[in-house]
Formats: sequence, structure tokens, C-alpha cells
Amino acid sequence: MATIYEVSEAAGVSLATVSRVMNGNTKVSDRTRKKVETAMAELGYQPNAIAQSLASNRTNSVGLLVSELHGSYFGDLMSTVEQALKQYGKHVIITAGHVDEKREHDAIEFLKSRRCDALILHAEAVSDEYLTTLCKSDLPVVVINRKVDGLDDHCFVVDNEKGGYLAAQAAIQQGHKEIGYISGPKFKKDASDRLAGHKRALTEAGIEAKDDHIFEGDFHESSGQEGMHYFKQHFPDITALICANDEMASGAMTAAREAGLEIPQHLSIVGFDNVLFSRYLYPKLTTINNPIQSLGEMAARWVLKNVYDTKINQAIEHLFVPEVVERHSLSKR
Repeated sequence: MATIYEVSEAAGVSLATVSRVMNGNTKVSDRTRKKVETAMAELGYQPNAIAQSLASNRTNSVGLLVSELHGSYFGDLMSTVEQALKQYGKHVIITAGHVDEKREHDAIEFLKSRRCDALILHAEAVSDEYLTTLCKSDLPVVVINRKVDGLDDHCFVVDNEKGGYLAAQAAIQQGHKEIGYISGPKFKKDASDRLAGHKRALTEAGIEAKDDHIFEGDFHESSGQEGMHYFKQHFPDITALICANDEMASGAMTAAREAGLEIPQHLSIVGFDNVLFSRYLYPKLTTINNPIQSLGEMAARWVLKNVYDTKINQAIEHLFVPEVVERHSLSKR
């Protein structure tokens, strides 16, 4: 098996230069990099990952914390981050916190113990104070879908309040006044922001934001079904149902059809997230685009630029504005 010394001799460069090429250091000319890569290919040299880590004090791995490992939303996030980092030779270690403070804390400690070069966190339960302290450590950290005061440069967020506002406004503009709402867990910031936007749109339109017209779900499909059953039993006259994510909207659509309601002729439904399956439901779901893939890509881009000194030409954005995606589940009253 070829050694790094043989690569150095064949390329006519120092051991340090070979090491820089292997670790993606940008302070190497294209001509020199090509000479080293050619020598490595001709000799069949395979870099030792452990040796690279020791030599560069880098593991070329990034830790990713998500709330859950299932569902289209987190699937899109994990896939985007992995692809963005992989094209630069970086690997992702993924763990889940399950929206529990201790489990999130333990998951972050696990990623730190793996000597990750940086952390990308979709953390919902640990405190702002904990995240602030973590960001002040030597380990680079970025946060997705959460704004922490004082950490603006480390946070990548969508304007959830605006998204909730746009969802309700879309129904109001179609003439709906009797509107039900299935929220996510209210202790979650994104869920509470979406609900706040929903209420603001109703108030601006002169529609009373009634507490009993809000059903608290858990972002899963089953709670969308439960919410639909609640409104069918207690408020059968609602003409539009806004759901705080597409999974709950999907469950609500199923329960509505089981109750003999046609969508949107009898009941209009609006979701939130614009996950892949929303365009394949019947009817296709009108929803709010939540650019989770863009958030993941930006977080990965920040790590590449600030941790690995990768030349990134595109600008790094931190705040994303949601938009209405008009399909067929919402119609005029």
C-alpha cells in the first residue's frame, strides 16, 4: 500500500502540502493540487481518515440534531444537509432529540463526543440560554427554525407568524368567515407563531378569533383526524379548516371524506410546509411553502464557509419569507 511519503516524492511537494490537499485546504494552488491528486491516483493511495483527523485537528464530520427521524419535513432537512456537505467531502452524524430537553441535551453531548467539527441543531426543547452558552464555546454551532436573541448570525429561520397569517388570509380572501384551526403543540415556538399569525389575519378581517375554534394537535396526521372530528361534532358549520402543517392537513382530509364531506365543495382545507406529498393528495393541497431545504442548505453553507474555509460564492441568508402555494383544496365560499 502506498504511503503519504511516496505521494510527496512522486508529486515533488512536501508532506505538509499533501496533507493540505487531503484536507481540502484552500491555500493550495490548483496546479499543485492537481499534481498531488494525480500522484495519489497513480499510486492508488487511500488517505487514512484517523491520520487525517489527527494531523488537521478536523474529523470532516458535522453533527446534525433533528426533532424526529421520520416524516417528509425532517427527511427533506437531513437529505439537504447531507448532500450539501457531501459534495465537499464532509460527512454528517445524525441524532434525534424528540422535543425533550434532556434527550436534546444528551444528543448534543453525543455529537460533541464524536469530535464533530460543527453542529447544526433543530432544537426545540433546550433553553435559549443553553444554546447561547453552546455558541460561545469553541465548537461552531448553527440553529435551524429558531431565533435566539443575540445569535442572529447563527440562526436560520422562516417567518412562521407571516406564514400563519398568509394561510388564514388565503381562506378569508375566498370569502370564508367560519374558519377552524388545528395548531401544533403551543409550547413550540413555530406552532405558537403560526397561531399568532392566524389570529392576526382574522382580527384584521373583522372576524372574531374564537378560542373554541382552535384545536391543539401535535403535528402528526392522527391529530389532524382528531381535529376534524372535533369540528364536525362541535362546529359543523365551518367552511374552511387551516392546519399548522401538511401532515395534520392530510389527516383532516381523510377524516372529512370519511364524514361524507367533499373537498373543497363542502370544506376548504389549507396546510403548512409544502412537503412533497402535499402535491399528490386528492385534491392537491393548498399550503404555505416552508423552505426547510433552503434553511438546511444555508446552514450547511455557513459551516463550509466558516469552519472549513470553503470558497462559497452565494450569499448566506438567515431569514426566509413563506409563500402561499395555491392548489385545489381551497375554493370560494
